[in-house]
Amino acid sequence: MSRMLSPLSLNVADQQRLEEWVAAFGTPQQVALRSQIALAAAGGEADSEIAQQLGINRKTVMIWRARVADEGPDSVWDIAPGRGRKPKFGPDRIEAIVAATLQTKPVGMTHWSCRTMAASQHVGKSTIQTIWQSHNLRPHRVKRFKLSRDPKFLEKLTDVVGLYLNPPDKAILLCVDEKAQIQALDRTQPGLPLKKGRCGTMTQFPGDVPLHMVLDNYGTHKHPRVRTWLARHPRFVLHFVPTSSSWLNLVERWFSELTSKRIRRGSFGSVEELQAAIDDFLTTWNKNPKPFVWTATVESIVEKLSRCRQTLERIAPGSTRSRARKTTK
Repeated sequence: MSRMLSPLSLNVADQQRLEEWVAAFGTPQQVALRSQIALAAAGGEADSEIAQQLGINRKTVMIWRARVADEGPDSVWDIAPGRGRKPKFGPDRIEAIVAATLQTKPVGMTHWSCRTMAASQHVGKSTIQTIWQSHNLRPHRVKRFKLSRDPKFLEKLTDVVGLYLNPPDKAILLCVDEKAQIQALDRTQPGLPLKKGRCGTMTQFPGDVPLHMVLDNYGTHKHPRVRTWLARHPRFVLHFVPTSSSWLNLVERWFSELTSKRIRRGSFGSVEELQAAIDDFLTTWNKNPKPFVWTATVESIVEKLSRCRQTLERIAPGSTRSRARKTTK
């Protein structure tokens, strides 16, 4: 005759969590089994009855009844030291595979696949896949970030971020840029050729309110004729972002909204259809506009870029040095 024990004390929240772990599809089998033991014990069943129902040893039931009582439901996820499958490859081997993934390329190809990396490292394809998943590596989906080598990077960064965080009084701040790589394309037809010409816009602001404009380093912005015009109109104050730093221009954030929500997946048979689509997006956006608020400080940006620069220097020494200015004779 089995010895009667007092039921395992579980509150409603803990019991609900255990039930969810048992029902969840992705819960490991050993965790689900331990959760079932705890739930049965909380229901007042004896150890021998639980063992018989689950087809396990009575000592296993006793161990997990006591452990959940002492350490709580989260203890069912613990793995005792020395238990479980031993790793086949050590940290050095895994680090070498990760380094090869990040810093090398297969001959004649742009990126590694599981099979090509497995053949190169003389391991199984599943091993490469497991290592990549644990390190969140996806060589086929590489995103690039170009680090600015502008000699006046810090000066321009401080100027633009200062405008965002502390805009001038009684003035208007505008972020200006052209939206490149946008054209009317019908995805069921061959690509349409680009035509000569540029699109011009004119915006008028009444009075003599100073206009501070954040823009990139496009050559026409510094043309002598532009400089002459600006000298005659001192209300226009230009603030240039560093080279290769379009992310610093807030208008690019809105361009991202336009591209991802209206342009990228659209199909346009003519320029008129493309313009109508952009107008529709503008009308919808302006019904409930949400401002983009800049919060990053100069110090936080410099810190992140310093870490990025250190990583790039380890991969390609000298790649982040500032470019010397060209001098005209």
